[in-house]
Amino acid sequence: MNTQLTRHVSIIEVGPRDGLQSEPEILSTDVKIAFIERAIDAGIRRMEVTSFVHPKRVPQMADAEAVIRNLPDRDDVIYIGLVLNRKGFERAREAGIDEIGMAVVASDTYNQRNQGVSTRDSVQAWLGIAKDAQAAGIRANVMISSAFGCPFEGEVPLARVLELVDQVMEAVPVELGIADSIGVAVPNQVTELLGAVQQKVPGMPVRCHFHNTRNTGIANAQAALDAGVASLDASIGGIGGCPFAPAATGNIPTDDLMYMLERSGIETGVSLDKIIATSKWLEAQLGRGVPAMLPKAGGFPQGIGVQQTGS
Repeated sequence: MNTQLTRHVSIIEVGPRDGLQSEPEILSTDVKIAFIERAIDAGIRRMEVTSFVHPKRVPQMADAEAVIRNLPDRDDVIYIGLVLNRKGFERAREAGIDEIGMAVVASDTYNQRNQGVSTRDSVQAWLGIAKDAQAAGIRANVMISSAFGCPFEGEVPLARVLELVDQVMEAVPVELGIADSIGVAVPNQVTELLGAVQQKVPGMPVRCHFHNTRNTGIANAQAALDAGVASLDASIGGIGGCPFAPAATGNIPTDDLMYMLERSGIETGVSLDKIIATSKWLEAQLGRGVPAMLPKAGGFPQGIGVQQTGS
């Protein structure tokens, strides 16, 4: 395992997709585009912008095609759309997405709740979708979701995750994602799982997706960094979760992650000040506060002076 701290980290912004998909408010397409533009202005260069799922199941993503049509035309930004099945992929391909992300849940019960089919069926769908995406010049990544625990089945054995790694890697994704979709992982689990994954698929870029449901998300991100992971998902303001898992609140906030990375001397190319400003803008759009701490506390205090007190 690589124990050297990664010196450059790519942040994949998931707020416009995973962030908004389980929020009670349904934001307009124009507001979503403004959100995406703000993230780009802050320095984000890879972003989940929507999901191609049934609008009755996830009404917040019903405008997927309209979002894609109105995205800023940027050669330096990769837009990702989540797909869960063949129909979703066909919609994404027709819309002209840059990259598709496919989720395969590590437990059958959760996969059935989330995607309506077994994990085995989702793996088979991924293999076919990845082939067709690559033929169409579309990047394809896959994420093993709930790799650290399932809200319905409990513990997920490491052997189960590694079995799925073998299966999904047959399609040669651009990267392999490992997700703690319900926020149950702790750092030693992250260390163990990533070490085993890296042994199984050495050289494969690994991306991690953590939720802060139980206040361990940032600590898990640090464990992933220590393991050599160079791509981390985060959501501006820490909004989001999964609408099909009980209490699966809160992606790790881009704001809070950025603070840790900056203070650790790790480069991202992203402006913390602009991310915080976007969180405050997002609070106005949602009509309430966001979970992230940095919009409340601000960055490291600079030049505020020291008050002298008499003895």
